[in-house]
Amino acid sequence: MMKARLVYLIFVPLLFISCGLKKSMEFEPDISGIEKIDTTRIQHSENHYSLGKNQLYKNEFGIWELYLEGDALERGLANGSLSRELIRHQEQVFMQRLSEMVPSENYRSFLLKSVSFFNRKMYQYIPQEYLKEIYGVSRYASAEFNEFAPAFTRMLYLHGAHDIGHAMQDLMLVGCTSFAAWDEQTADGQLLLGRNFDFYAGDEFAEQKIAAFINPDKGHKFMMYTWGGMIGVVSGMNEQGLSVTINAGRSGIPLVAKTPVSLVAREILQYASSTQEAIEIARKREVFVSEAIMVGSAKERNAILIEVSPRNFGVYEVDNSSQLICSNHFQSEAYSEDRRNKKAILESHTQYRYERMQQLLAEEQKLEPGTAVSILRNMEGKNEAELGYGNELAINQLLAHHAIVFKPEENRLWVSTGPYQMGEFVAYDLDSAFEKFTNGIVGNSVASKEWNIPESDFIHQAQFKNYERYRKLEYDVKAALRRDEIPEVVEAEELVKLNPQFWEAWYLAGMVYYEQEDYDQALRHFEEARQKEITTLPDEEELEKMIKRTQRKL
Repeated sequence: MMKARLVYLIFVPLLFISCGLKKSMEFEPDISGIEKIDTTRIQHSENHYSLGKNQLYKNEFGIWELYLEGDALERGLANGSLSRELIRHQEQVFMQRLSEMVPSENYRSFLLKSVSFFNRKMYQYIPQEYLKEIYGVSRYASAEFNEFAPAFTRMLYLHGAHDIGHAMQDLMLVGCTSFAAWDEQTADGQLLLGRNFDFYAGDEFAEQKIAAFINPDKGHKFMMYTWGGMIGVVSGMNEQGLSVTINAGRSGIPLVAKTPVSLVAREILQYASSTQEAIEIARKREVFVSEAIMVGSAKERNAILIEVSPRNFGVYEVDNSSQLICSNHFQSEAYSEDRRNKKAILESHTQYRYERMQQLLAEEQKLEPGTAVSILRNMEGKNEAELGYGNELAINQLLAHHAIVFKPEENRLWVSTGPYQMGEFVAYDLDSAFEKFTNGIVGNSVASKEWNIPESDFIHQAQFKNYERYRKLEYDVKAALRRDEIPEVVEAEELVKLNPQFWEAWYLAGMVYYEQEDYDQALRHFEEARQKEITTLPDEEELEKMIKRTQRKL
């Protein structure tokens, strides 16, 4: 249930975004001098493009390595020119999903009117530098979707998709988990951070990974792990050894869009070299959803959480401890009485994952990058409980766009390759990578492959293949139920066979039997689901409702 709501509530906002602001916003940033900028892309091979020193190269691990330099407009144009196919692919993925999730023309018309009002002021809250950069990227967006909105408008508001996806309902949508450890908690005493980015926007969306190395004319060089067209930061580190990751908090539905959190994180990465500078940047920006920003600092050998929301601001630092954990609730004093935060802790899976992370860190008392990756891949519940595969109670929910590990004091990081965070983690040394890029070295990967962390053995096991089959069947069964179609009984039994420890497999099978009016079997499957680790309080309540309804039928 949660995953179905997740997909729906991410793509409804994207429909908001794509359905157009043609009438509501005719704004463009200052693009004077654009005609003098060379945008001629040279194609060296199907996996290598260059534009001056800017370049895009796909390495052997399937990661596109993007290097950009210059001022905002130059970076944006180079980004768009080099990665145009990747940008258009992401737009097509979004639009295809939107058609599947919201086929109603009437509803689209309603959303068009709503979003025109909602997004009318966002550009006023975004720094001119980033407006110019987004504009440059948008020059290479697909003309196919101009009927929905002009390219710049689409690209601008796609940067708010992460925020709007979390705020569309007073519900925890995505379960990202991150941690930091230092001093006696790590093998060499250095600061070490890890995170899962559990933002699921479809398998095709997640296939694309870009390790973007940015050398701006102002601020610090930095690297971020991203996708086509995205200049905001969800995971990244700069040359000063300052790392940034974002974790969603519980939000209400905003009345007006302001600064997307990914652009706040981008500004921190580009202009901060300490936690205090990061705090000052975050404090001056107005956001429209709740988000925790984990900032790690090599200079301070420390990590903090900056907790932002439309009406509040807090900073959380640990006392007498050398580790920091972030799931999806706030921990600073500023939010101690926050109603939504308390509700998130009570009803969602955020507290459970927080406590599970505490257990895993305690088991691995001397962390190093390899053990950090094993923690991010962990699929068991508290006290090693069996959760089934894909349960959002797990640190590894098998839906992550990516995972990343930072070692800021050495300016080194590791990024995951698919599937999810189970593929090989590819190592990058920021100093070495930027040296190669700025010296104009082209046509080879800048990864430090000798430091790579191997893929998980799990992806070669029968359980993983069963889970992949389960995901497809789960999607088909849910889609049929939404259409008021009745799936076959054989599909119900296949669900529980493929993922027998997952409560939702039994619940969905029960729903199939219920629609088949086989109430004995429906009740048996619902009661079996009740014996499993159920993801959230709303899920538990929905299950109990179906048990009572089935008992009445009997």
